[in-house]
Amino acid sequence: METSFDGQTTTLRLIGRIESEYLDVLQAHVRGHRPRVVLDLNEVTLVDVGIVRFLIACEEEGIELLNCAPYIRNWISGERERGQ
Repeated sequence: METSFDGQTTTLRLIGRIESEYLDVLQAHVRGHRPRVVLDLNEVTLVDVGIVRFLIACEEEGIELLNCAPYIRNWISGERERGQ
């Protein structure tokens, strides 16, 4: 994970495989960089269902997902449909 700040927004750039075992660390980073956080998923290669649900919660809280791979976006859509 790499962090950058432009004076208003913190961008957390996630890299590689992101699995649920890292969820606590990821949540802490997001909470620690409020109020304006963006997640850049450009270099994410693999996620699991726990991370997809975390990403859904992030979007619901107004956190933008940048460069989200189509397979992740489709998975998010499917999880949202199942949750309704």
